[in-house]
Amino acid sequence: MDIFIAHLKRYFPKQKAVDDISFSFSSGQIVGFVGSNGAGKTTTMKILATLDTPTSGDIFVDGISVVQYPDKVRRIVGFMPDTLPAHTDISVHEYIDFFARAYGLKNPSRDKIIENIEEFTGLTTFREKTIAQISKGMKQRVSLARAIIHNPPVLVLDEPAAGLDPRARIELRELLKALRNQNKAILISSHILTELGEICDSVAFIESGKLLRAGKIESIAESMSMKPAVMIQARNISLDELLKHILEEPSVETAQITGNEVTAILHSEEDNSLLVSLLSKGVQIAEFRHQKAHLEDLFLNITEGTLQ
Repeated sequence: MDIFIAHLKRYFPKQKAVDDISFSFSSGQIVGFVGSNGAGKTTTMKILATLDTPTSGDIFVDGISVVQYPDKVRRIVGFMPDTLPAHTDISVHEYIDFFARAYGLKNPSRDKIIENIEEFTGLTTFREKTIAQISKGMKQRVSLARAIIHNPPVLVLDEPAAGLDPRARIELRELLKALRNQNKAILISSHILTELGEICDSVAFIESGKLLRAGKIESIAESMSMKPAVMIQARNISLDELLKHILEEPSVETAQITGNEVTAILHSEEDNSLLVSLLSKGVQIAEFRHQKAHLEDLFLNITEGTLQ
């Protein structure tokens, strides 16, 4: 399934919230939607979720226009907003059951579907608690359960990790990976760029309503001439000796000691001569890993920090 955002515009009287953006993503992908507050992320996501109407342009979900056929799109898109469920007198199970009924799920299958969703999101032991009684992390899980109850092939998640503690963020990350493995297309916004970089296949950068870059993280980094890096540890020599050996190699642009390892910036990611040369010199390599381009670095290089 392909999702194509086509020349999307959303203008307000004093603001161009979304200003002619276009990009696409497909099933089995997690796409990070990155930008500062007010950049236009939430507006774009609401249009995709059929909760707002564009000034012009369109979004096509499996070829279906969100403008012309919003009812059809709602059946195949699950939306998790950046606000938490605020109900106080309804249980977790009743909340999920309400939305299952709203999507037309009928028994006997509805009860089994809800049971499976509660198990998948880790809510089984909390199902009888009221929403007011559970933690923010559990409320995020309830919100995710609501978004996936009708098994949509497309998920739109607006700041799902906001305010979560480290353990809750890790657990959410694993849930998202499991959903990607179910071949869902996932668009996710977040300000926690380190974690976003670990799960995203691609990324789209937006600022002041305009799309700045979109594509695979590695491709964007390469197009910006951001050099590949490797992290190296050795067993039998000191860090200073390892650094000296590395700096002698023609494939290395620069290198420095970072913590308990050496970070080397290479001229080319495809050049394996550094590893071969170190081994030939008798260096016992404990670790030699390529470091992916960091989303924070890309964000700082691509955006200008302008707000609207």
